[in-house]
Amino acid sequence: MLKVLSFLKPYRLPIVVALILTLVELAVELLQPILIAKVIDDGILQKDLSVVLKWGGFMVGISLLAFLSGIINSFFAAHSSQSFGYDVRKALFVKVQSFSFNNLQKFETATLITRMTNDVTQLQNTVFMSLRIMLRAPLLIIGGVIMALLVNFRLALLLVITIPLLVGFLIFVMTRARKLFQTVQDKLDHVNGVMRENLSNMKLIKAFVRGKHEMNRFDDANKELRNRTITTLRLIETSMPVLLIVMNASILAILWFGSADVNTGDAKVGEVVAIINYATRITGALSVFTWIIMHFSRARASAGRVTEVLDTEVDLVELPEKEQSFAMQSGRIDFKDVRFNYEGSSSHVLDNLSFSIKAGTTVVILGATGSGKSTLFQLIPRLYDVSGGSIIIDGHDVKNVGLDDLRKQIGFVPQEALLFTGTIKENIAWGKEDSTMGEIIEAAKSAQIHHTIEKLPLKYETVIGQKGVNLSGGQKQRISIARALVRNPKILLLDDSTSALDLKTEAQLLQSLKKYTCTTLIITQKIYTAMAADSILLLEDGGLIAEGNHQELLKTSPFYQKVFKTQFGEGKLNHASTSN
Repeated sequence: MLKVLSFLKPYRLPIVVALILTLVELAVELLQPILIAKVIDDGILQKDLSVVLKWGGFMVGISLLAFLSGIINSFFAAHSSQSFGYDVRKALFVKVQSFSFNNLQKFETATLITRMTNDVTQLQNTVFMSLRIMLRAPLLIIGGVIMALLVNFRLALLLVITIPLLVGFLIFVMTRARKLFQTVQDKLDHVNGVMRENLSNMKLIKAFVRGKHEMNRFDDANKELRNRTITTLRLIETSMPVLLIVMNASILAILWFGSADVNTGDAKVGEVVAIINYATRITGALSVFTWIIMHFSRARASAGRVTEVLDTEVDLVELPEKEQSFAMQSGRIDFKDVRFNYEGSSSHVLDNLSFSIKAGTTVVILGATGSGKSTLFQLIPRLYDVSGGSIIIDGHDVKNVGLDDLRKQIGFVPQEALLFTGTIKENIAWGKEDSTMGEIIEAAKSAQIHHTIEKLPLKYETVIGQKGVNLSGGQKQRISIARALVRNPKILLLDDSTSALDLKTEAQLLQSLKKYTCTTLIITQKIYTAMAADSILLLEDGGLIAEGNHQELLKTSPFYQKVFKTQFGEGKLNHASTSN
């Protein structure tokens, strides 16, 4: 909680102003019962209209002061809370942006979204209500008891006995409610997760006619959220009847003993009315406590969830001895005894992997699913750090190179073509902020997507729907490739990113890549692609089992021969072997 509250420091002045104005409102509220007592005892009972007008006018004046203070207080409270929410949300987003892939695996996407939206909003609202209302309630209770003691000590003792018991009860409820609201937020994460999966995979759900199944799955998650929320709210709502019963009993007792004291002359009518007035206001403040409990409990739960993200240690950092500036000269890549395993797993995805890739060559990586191909790609731009060994680019260990310097010189195209909502031009230019229109068109031509774009009504200004929903798989892949090419990288990584292309288009793409002076690595399952490469790496269970060009592997590698036979047939294999 303290970590989150530290974001309020820049807004100390408006917070102080808001609190001072709250105290003005509070002072007026605490002063009014005494003034009413004066009006009754010195004015009404004495039939002195001047006293009634005097103190009545004074009450109207201070009420207007309280009204004005409330309006100004709302302005400063809103400014502080909204600015606080902005800063926390920004800090969370910046923190998530700094996460490594290992860090991101600890938090599901749905929970990060909930924490940056629902949890921050909860904290933001709590700050606003604290400055506007919440602080008034405890201060009103304390101030009301003190003022009641000053008016008539004997009658006010009834409040002194009752209120500590109720406060203790409320603290118990708040402690229990905080744990329950933590569970509620977790269930909300689950609901958001199910919704996100359904919205992302709607086409698949409809194609497999699984709508009913998914509705049931969502209904189960929604019921869990509803039931947990009901349980929590029931606990909080039970506190209200307890408060009212105890406080109403106290008011009846004050009326009983106050009536006796008035008859004996030990108390004035105005004093009894003033204490009843304080008791009524305290009852209202205690009633607000139920609402305060709910908000503070949810705020504490949300603060814990936000702090968990902010306190997560980023496990992929730039070393102090990093080279301040790194410019790739050629793009030579050397893997030296590279080992890698995911956090929490003892099995190696890559195990003692060693090879060298000459600068400017095109290398295809082949292997069965789970052989470590994509992981190998992700280690080059340091999306993950190696568990052992080293990766050397142009003689520099990537661990000793600035992350930005390294990644800006690498064009990375992942397996899934990820596009952003915006125009085609903006999506290609996303790869290089200062790219010109000429560079964008050149990259699109190389990616074999320019002619397709030109046929669209708005051409490069055509808006792409969310995740490229209005484009085909091949179109999305080619735009993703253009996005990587526009930065004219020294190393180009294509992770099975031509799978949706026909052979002719893919051949044209590979031919156009030759004009780029970069080292190109391609993950693919297509022998046609491998045949055009300078070298082929065969991976199996995280290790390198063979290396060479197409002709060499066709003679020496049973694994490569098996893949070739699967795609071309036994006859083609025999013909190729004979011709070689």
